[in-house]
Amino acid sequence: MKINPLNNPKINAYKPQIQQQQQQTQSKNQATDQVEISKEAKQLQQSNPIVEARQKKVESLKREVQNGTYQLDPKQTAEKMVEFWNGR
Repeated sequence: MKINPLNNPKINAYKPQIQQQQQQTQSKNQATDQVEISKEAKQLQQSNPIVEARQKKVESLKREVQNGTYQLDPKQTAEKMVEFWNGR
């Protein structure tokens, strides 16, 4: 007489249900979000001359700061700050 049979049908009756639930939760976890950008948005992003000019200016300023050649006028900076805070 076997006391602890491993393949007892009464014990393993719920095993297929548990496996099915695990597969369902795994498939739910694998769902991913997708984003699609329209052709018009791509064209606007690529062909904007203002963005290109600004990017070139930013890159130029970055190089000057990294090289230590960027010169800042403290008086002009202070004047611009006063104008900003006074709402001119």
